[in-house]
Amino acid sequence: METGEAKTSKDFIREIVAEDVANGKNDSRVHTRFPPEPNGYLHIGHAKSICLNFGLAAEYEQGLCNLRFDDTNPTKESVEYVNAIKDDIHWLGFDWEDREFYASDYFEQLYEWAVKLIKDGKAYVDSLSLEEIREYRGSLTEPGRESPHRSRSVEENLDLFARMRAGEFENGAHVLRAKIDMASPNMNMRDPVMYRIMHAHHHRTGDEWCIYPMYDFTHGQSDSIEGITHSLCTLEFEHHRPLYDWYLEQLDIYRPRQIEFARLNLNYTVMSKRKLIALVDEGHVSGWDDPRLWTIRGLRRRGYTPEAIRNFCGIVGITKYNSLSEMALLEHTLREDLNKRAARVMGVLNPLRVVIENYPENQNEELEAVNNPEDDSMGTRMVPFSRVLYIERDDFMEDPPKKFFRLAPGREVRLRYAYFITCVEAIKDDNGEIVELRCTYDPETRGGNAPDGRKVKSTIHWVSAAHALNAEVRLYDSLFTQADPEEGDDFRDNLNSDSLTVLSDCQVEPSLANADPQERYQFERLGYFCVDSVDSTNERLIFNRTVTLRDTWARMQKQKQKS
Repeated sequence: METGEAKTSKDFIREIVAEDVANGKNDSRVHTRFPPEPNGYLHIGHAKSICLNFGLAAEYEQGLCNLRFDDTNPTKESVEYVNAIKDDIHWLGFDWEDREFYASDYFEQLYEWAVKLIKDGKAYVDSLSLEEIREYRGSLTEPGRESPHRSRSVEENLDLFARMRAGEFENGAHVLRAKIDMASPNMNMRDPVMYRIMHAHHHRTGDEWCIYPMYDFTHGQSDSIEGITHSLCTLEFEHHRPLYDWYLEQLDIYRPRQIEFARLNLNYTVMSKRKLIALVDEGHVSGWDDPRLWTIRGLRRRGYTPEAIRNFCGIVGITKYNSLSEMALLEHTLREDLNKRAARVMGVLNPLRVVIENYPENQNEELEAVNNPEDDSMGTRMVPFSRVLYIERDDFMEDPPKKFFRLAPGREVRLRYAYFITCVEAIKDDNGEIVELRCTYDPETRGGNAPDGRKVKSTIHWVSAAHALNAEVRLYDSLFTQADPEEGDDFRDNLNSDSLTVLSDCQVEPSLANADPQERYQFERLGYFCVDSVDSTNERLIFNRTVTLRDTWARMQKQKQKS
């Protein structure tokens, strides 16, 4: 990652780590990890954790960050997810070097530790069904009840656990539970399940195992094995910390420091994996990389940059309290980044034909256009101009209101980088719809300025009809109509039926003929767009609108300053 992009403040986690380093704790080491479960695609919420864990480690000369897959549920995991997660992390700008680990690397060690807990009288095999275990667990207001199998002897437990591993029992016949306290006010401490029987093929260990450790039994010990100094978790794991600590204490092994922080919550989105799966499986979106989703895959395809996402995570910051971030802020950071890096081009989304009557019929010329006014090093390009052009249909009104300054009968406007033109006639079809404008141009205004000093109130974009490329443009909007999609009985009721508009007859300038997939552009006056990475071809260009030019967040901030 390039330094100086994502601005980070001295949040409470960084203060804790700095103090530990200053005090020589763990020999002043800083070693973090990002521990995804390979059962789905990463989303914008994961990006915050990735930026924190990898970013924090990078702030220290000897800092390290591991990538560890918590692959303890083979029925929901796959190599596809593993590869996608690695690809997305790399795309975000981070690298784990040679520190790619898997919880499955530690299955034998975890099994041995489970045996130790059995021998120490701290774990037992329970034969209650999962429904009975839930019933015996009690509630927040009532203590749990001890299982009738809690008193099994160490020998019987060792025998049953070994036979569980050997595959003698069907799924659900037994589980291994920690023996802690069924009356604990912390529900996680009421004899939690450590192992369950699961006859399923694992993406790494194959059919070697038919018992798999639970996440809570795996998490802390994996951190311990890897020598993690600071185990950074989201707030929902705060009540799990006593259980992690209990396992580490009973096993008498190295104990990392766990620190919880608030996860990223973003309005107009749902982050629940269950809800995201429902959106995909029920066909509300085209797939995990649909540009309306907040998966990293979807954001990439829409045209987001890793720099914008890192900057957004830096601005949102790290706190101990849950809060809701504005989608407008995410879009603001994206605009700021694209403004600096995106080449400007001209594209017409809803074309209206314009014929310049006094321009020679067989003449073409090339006009110089600036690629990016924010970056002189991006240079200029030549844009073809001819007698017949396309402009946006919205840039003409036959009977304009007072504050409409674009093209109208008898009115003069500037064509970007080209000439002043004046509309002299609007041609209509049999239905009364305007299909063509007849205009004249002033040849003395080449480049967009009049020698006599006269001014026009509007500049519009255009493309040469003879040279333009036909393209499809997909206009994406928020997937939900409500800032809180959970409002109401079902989040699906808040889906936005207008979240995607497909324009199939757009016209773009010829410089885009060889545009690469994912290349980002600013279509002048319209917004930022990128070449679709899945469907676009040289024969059929397809652009996704990444974000509009209008900056809601900046406007909100100005209004706050005024008030």
